[in-house]
Amino acid sequence: MSEAVNALAASLLKDLDRFYNYLESERRYSSHTLSAYRRDIKSFLGFCASNDVASWSNIDEHQVRKFVALQHRKGLSGRSLQRQLSAIRSLFGFLCRHHLAVANPAKGVPAPKAPKRLPNTLGVDQLNNLLAVTGEGALACRDMAAMELLYGCGLRLSELTKLNLVDIDWQQQTLSISGKGNKHRRAPFGQKAVAALKSWLKQRATLAKQDETAVFVSRNGNRICNSSIQQRIKKWALQQGLDSNVYPHMLRHSFASHVLESSGDLRAVQELLGHANLSTTQIYTHLDFQHLAGVYDKAHPRSRK
Repeated sequence: MSEAVNALAASLLKDLDRFYNYLESERRYSSHTLSAYRRDIKSFLGFCASNDVASWSNIDEHQVRKFVALQHRKGLSGRSLQRQLSAIRSLFGFLCRHHLAVANPAKGVPAPKAPKRLPNTLGVDQLNNLLAVTGEGALACRDMAAMELLYGCGLRLSELTKLNLVDIDWQQQTLSISGKGNKHRRAPFGQKAVAALKSWLKQRATLAKQDETAVFVSRNGNRICNSSIQQRIKKWALQQGLDSNVYPHMLRHSFASHVLESSGDLRAVQELLGHANLSTTQIYTHLDFQHLAGVYDKAHPRSRK
């Protein structure tokens, strides 16, 4: 790396710190998204350094295209390249607004299209089997309540672990959810979740530390972490005889698919999931059609050879 690039790296540090603080404090990006942006931008700036780029103004569309082509040759998927370009666009959008760059070099650079992957879901019978957990003790009660809320309310894992006792409205049977980008919504929950939650809260009193506000706590009395929930769900799925690799977001996908299949109300599913854009929810219409196509293939006499 040349001296100019070394000087660049030192001068950019403050700009990057300001950008990351902006993403965290103003855009309210999650720690997971922030980590991904940091990795992507670090990779891009490493590429720029190897090409002796000496300032923000020296980074042009040609450099961005070369970077994308290199990453593509390395085998990165279209989805990963889209995310990297999004990170670069966001960075230069910030720099332009603060007069630290004159143009956004990633604005006109397309990424290879990523094939749409349909979300993995469980069937109703599989979910009934998973939720028929017959374990004793506080941890079994906790896990049962967690799974009931993940499936019954369509929660993201982080939304579940961030839940506080004050977020439960027993009269309305709703949860106050803090979702992506610190967006808030109300999520209704049914009688199965009511019973599971009440059972767990009786047990919670024996585990939780005195000043702990979290609904779900670990055996040491503190707010439970995401990885613990993931491990426990996998454990129960294996115990209940499910073959697939069950993970928390699969319960959210299943919630969306089952509600849409029964109601056909895409807007309602969007609101329940807390999606900012309807296009995000529309992936479940493809899943629903796939199910219908499967029924047709099996049932219609003209679909078979």
